[in-house]
Amino acid sequence: MAISIGINKVKTAVFISGKGSNLKSLIKFSKSNKSPISVKLIISNNSKAKGLSYGKIFRIKKRVINFRDNKVFDDKLITILRNNQIEMICLAGFMKILSKYFIKKFSGKIINIHPSLLPKYKGLNTHKRAIINRDKYSGCTVHFVNSKLDSGKIILQKRVKISKNETEKSLAKKILIQEHKLYPKAISKILNL
Repeated sequence: MAISIGINKVKTAVFISGKGSNLKSLIKFSKSNKSPISVKLIISNNSKAKGLSYGKIFRIKKRVINFRDNKVFDDKLITILRNNQIEMICLAGFMKILSKYFIKKFSGKIINIHPSLLPKYKGLNTHKRAIINRDKYSGCTVHFVNSKLDSGKIILQKRVKISKNETEKSLAKKILIQEHKLYPKAISKILNL
């Protein structure tokens, strides 16, 4: 990954669409001295995303971009990221698929967290699918983003045991706890710490 780390932390944007619990976890991580990142910007495609409140709480710039036209969305987003000198993008429950054009512009600098053990269960309803298939384990994966959905190079994974009476809700809760630990570890790993 061509990101230089010196005394300055890597300027990072976190993209969200919902509650923002991974965003909160990444902000807390970024505040520690050992963290290689500084969260400078929160981007959301949903003006009602609860996670936007963390912008106010932690005094981080936030922008809501909700365009139907992908080209307009891309150009506006790229301009905002460049103006804020963003060097890395962390997707955290961002429910809009980024275009090939956008991914190419930030190639190798976009990572995502996904609630399954990829390559199993790409896309949505991961917990439900794991339970229906009677899997013994599920988990979460941090991976680089490429133009294919949830198919980029895997950085780190964490397994979570599926218990006998597991529900979608209980499994989601167990995996989310691990997501909050895994994302910072994966960032430290790719930034060579």
